[in-house]
Amino acid sequence: MIVCSCNILSAKDVKACLAPGPGCPRTPAQVYRCLGCSPNCGRCARTIRAIMETALAGAEEACGGCPLTCGSDHHHAGQGHTPAPEFEIVLN
Repeated sequence: MIVCSCNILSAKDVKACLAPGPGCPRTPAQVYRCLGCSPNCGRCARTIRAIMETALAGAEEACGGCPLTCGSDHHHAGQGHTPAPEFEIVLN
């Protein structure tokens, strides 16, 4: 399924860059950067975020909520890990 018509990104492309761990993208802007592109119209950001949340929740369940390797920030609190900063998508 194509989720971004501007950059021709599929749901499979988005999921492919969501490997659990500290380098895992945590925002749609980080997913765009991981895939080597940038947002155009921004209509896909909400869909990309939903794909991310579903994929990362599944990864967390699969590993039992391990403290440092899953994609969920709430497991990193107080463990010396600084989560990736949030980036705002600005559309012109």
